Amino acid sequence: MAQVLEFKLPDLGEGLTEAEIVRWLVKVGDVVAVDQPVVEVETAKAMVEVPCPYGGVVTARFGEEGTELPVGSPLLTVAVGAPAAEPEGSGNVLVGYGTQAPAARRRRVRTGTAGANGQAQATKAASAAPRTRLTAPAPASMPAPASVPAPAEGPVPVISPLVRKLARDNGVDLRRLAGTGPDGLILRADVENALRAGTATPDTAEEPVVRAAPAAAPRAEAGTRIPLKGVRGAVADKLSRSRREIPDATCWVDADATELMRARTAMNAAGGPKISLLALLARICTAALDRFPELNSTVDTEAREIVRLDRVHLGFAAQTERGLVVPVVRDAHTRDAESLTAEFARLTEAARAGTLTPGELTGGTFTLNNYGVFGVDGSTPIINHPEAAMLGVGRIVPKPWVHEGELAVRQVVQLSLTFDHRVCDGGTAGGFLRYVADCVEQPAVLLRAL
Repeated sequence: MAQVLEFKLPDLGEGLTEAEIVRWLVKVGDVVAVDQPVVEVETAKAMVEVPCPYGGVVTARFGEEGTELPVGSPLLTVAVGAPAAEPEGSGNVLVGYGTQAPAARRRRVRTGTAGANGQAQATKAASAAPRTRLTAPAPASMPAPASVPAPAEGPVPVISPLVRKLARDNGVDLRRLAGTGPDGLILRADVENALRAGTATPDTAEEPVVRAAPAAAPRAEAGTRIPLKGVRGAVADKLSRSRREIPDATCWVDADATELMRARTAMNAAGGPKISLLALLARICTAALDRFPELNSTVDTEAREIVRLDRVHLGFAAQTERGLVVPVVRDAHTRDAESLTAEFARLTEAARAGTLTPGELTGGTFTLNNYGVFGVDGSTPIINHPEAAMLGVGRIVPKPWVHEGELAVRQVVQLSLTFDHRVCDGGTAGGFLRYVADCVEQPAVLLRAL
């Protein structure tokens, strides 16, 4: 006789509290191996394949594709081995769950880097495990939560707003449910079990759930409603917070990029890996931040302190089908142009494929935004909270320019710097931007910083 184990949605890191089921990778009755990915979920940070720590037969799935689940909600149940045998875990621990006895929950400590969030992708190799359809024993039914004769006084033990919404939408009185979670916490599964029990006949249900008639929705103008969730929702939240908290200012300057473009052409003509323009601009950024470290900072509002950071983790804006994302190049200040080119290419490809890990999307200290790829000259972007500055680069186009005392057609680019006025004044911001422009106009200036 098999033992049925429940696998819950793990904490995917970076304080994420929920995830949307994008695609189930297994069906009820499939055999799964230890660490085999069983579901693809989308968080506010990235798309993640979630591996199951147990091997056996899938007996139940919880949640349809397109629904959001809070962390800790049941994902699926697996029938494993003999009940007398101690189930073995994989040893590969995703953030927030283990395959042995769970450790005590610790308070989350905020740090300047993303930590070990990249582990969420470390188990993809198990995806080749067979998904064989078996004639499995009937799934073990989960008992419906006990009914309470009358509503109890005091607060209802529910944490997740999703559980409250599910109950409200279906007319379920949470005070009549006995939760199966820790300390009687009411889980999503409890509400769903109550709904299933409410559809049974009076002979089999002790107390059917009474569903309240839905209130009439207010009339609204015709149009398309697009939920602010996933990547779009995360961007909206972050940009709104940036506007609320950061007193930003922007300065800009036109620069003659003719010599920079010639230098790149010469470098690529010499053979070897091609160097991207973004990599050269990133190299200029890191040199400028070395001279003006005030802009590689963050503000601790609670302590009323400016935290000047020792390492440059360079974010760059990338537009994808899923929306705007900002992958982060770790320790950009230690990389040369060739290394930066390779890392930009790798992260851009992962962004387009939707396979960036939360660790590759967090922990940036400064952002480089090349909005020139959209065919525009200038912008006043919103700072990527909690960073202190962003360098914007417009399109490089031929324009009339006075060069060596004569009018000539040169390759001109507009550079802009949006900065947090709390970390520095205009003199520092102007000095940073002027140094960047000097390096663009005369790449030899950069050699003095190497």
